[in-house]
Amino acid sequence: MAVMPIAIATALAFGQQPASAQGLFDMLFGGGIRHNSQGEFPPPPKPRKVQPGTGGSVRISSPTYNTYRADKLVRVDFKSLLPAPPPATAQDAAFVPSVTGSAFRDAMAGLSDYELFAEPDIAKALIAYYSANPDFIWVTGDAPNSRAQDAVRVLGEAASYGLTPADYSVDVPAAATNAALPEARAKELVRFEMALSARVLRYAHDAQSGRVDPNRMTGYYDFPAKPLDLEGVLKTLAHTQEVRTYLESRHPQNPEYQALRVELESLQASEENEIVVDPKLLLKPGESSPELPKLLTLIARNLDDEMGGDFGETLARLGKSDLYDPDLVPVIKAVQKRAGMKGDGVIGPRTVASLAGTSKADKVEKVMAALEELRWLPSDLGSPRVFINQPAFTASYIDNGEEKLKTRVVIGKVTNQTAFFYNQIKQVDFHPYWGVPQSIIVNEMLPRLRSDPGYLDRAGYEVTDSSGRRVPSAAVDWGAYGAKIPFSVRQQPSEANALGELKILFPNKHAIYMHDTPQKSFFGRDMRALSHGCIRLQDPRGMAAAVLGTSVDDIAEKLKHGHSTENVTRVIPVYVAYFTAWPDMSGKVEYFDDVYDRDSKLMQALDATEAVRAPST
Repeated sequence: MAVMPIAIATALAFGQQPASAQGLFDMLFGGGIRHNSQGEFPPPPKPRKVQPGTGGSVRISSPTYNTYRADKLVRVDFKSLLPAPPPATAQDAAFVPSVTGSAFRDAMAGLSDYELFAEPDIAKALIAYYSANPDFIWVTGDAPNSRAQDAVRVLGEAASYGLTPADYSVDVPAAATNAALPEARAKELVRFEMALSARVLRYAHDAQSGRVDPNRMTGYYDFPAKPLDLEGVLKTLAHTQEVRTYLESRHPQNPEYQALRVELESLQASEENEIVVDPKLLLKPGESSPELPKLLTLIARNLDDEMGGDFGETLARLGKSDLYDPDLVPVIKAVQKRAGMKGDGVIGPRTVASLAGTSKADKVEKVMAALEELRWLPSDLGSPRVFINQPAFTASYIDNGEEKLKTRVVIGKVTNQTAFFYNQIKQVDFHPYWGVPQSIIVNEMLPRLRSDPGYLDRAGYEVTDSSGRRVPSAAVDWGAYGAKIPFSVRQQPSEANALGELKILFPNKHAIYMHDTPQKSFFGRDMRALSHGCIRLQDPRGMAAAVLGTSVDDIAEKLKHGHSTENVTRVIPVYVAYFTAWPDMSGKVEYFDDVYDRDSKLMQALDATEAVRAPST
């Protein structure tokens, strides 16, 4: 989670200034500040010796990304639906088949050698539904009915939702002719019935939950299942003429989803950018790239009078050069500052994006990814809510369709990525303790503790055993436990506490929360993936006031009274989200860098899903 250098933190806490920057490790874990323990401590638990040769290199690993494997399709087993030989006794008088039901049973023989492939749960639902309801949904008489026509049209429009129409395609029987044999026609119609039901169920599932299971992709994704009663879908469709309305209602019903659909339609109708520059270009003075003249052309095209007077001659002289000449550095710096970036003269993705924008192909991919990811979330996002968009490095408090607070955030480093999940805000802690995560204890503190077991005592940290009893750090044999440390470590409240003056909790297995930080300078950076995984807020008091339904002045007053906790009494969902394309409150879609390279992994999962579905019939 978000951590400031420990030595600096403790020095500030005791009113001292650090003498010098002795390297990040010393700043994080250096000793030198004495802290007198108060009271008597019980002896630490007896250590469990680790295997020789493993104690010095043990680590707690971060989640990994998996090569996505979609569920294989299965052949639908129609045996239980096939007509059985007529019984010797008279038929049960209580059962009176409908005219179409009788036709349905007569047509069942046409399924004996039919190869229809579907997802296992869909295949099971088909058999269960038609066993209990032996009648047509999509056929009336000798032709597909209006209900079927509506369904086929909706499936054919799947691309407008960022879905793949081929995943839901069904061969629709041609109009009946006098030459058509009744038996052949019945066979064609019953196969159409089963195929359309299978693809409608796939569509309903994909619209509600998405085409991939995000939790299979990586441990950084954490979403509850969104159950769908597949038999219930068919029952509903069998008793309604509002097929389009029902199927479209399976999609997320929020304005963000609709804005992304509008953006996708606009992109598909637009032309590619006239000048396309490699979005991952990284170029320093003295280096060469064929992409540079493209950027210089865009700069020259948009020169105003002031910049034209300053740099017009330089661009005219060097505008065709592949070499990033030192004379061009002031030009790039001026362009960067005008775009609100730090003018460092290094041409990177943000500089390219500010000049060339995002290519059409890249925008389409980002919007497709965003539509899929939105299907993992609740259809109604809730109000009020807190929405954190990691690639945008922002957190917003939204109530009644209005963004009442928007603040910059710091998220996890690429090596300590922030997870993608949603939860509910529960409490605000004022002047909080910082419970050091096990991963930080093992990966970052433990190497120092093996040689200097008492430094936590000196630095003002509390160590407790599994029973909650205080234990002196110096009394623990830290080299004896490997990655399973049976102790907790926490930093006491102070101005230098790594969490600052408050934290906002929404309990989750990732131990992620929002909090203040003493490292205010990080908010001035463009790329703010800098923490251990938690969300650092530039305006923590504003966010605390929002979720508690009070004023910033009230928060300031509470902070005067030391450590305390206040529960959030309203239902406020919080989304720790990851969208590289996301609409603002007016519906305009903005695009962001894929800081964790997650979009490409999602595209791999979607490709794997399409590959499994491709041979289906």
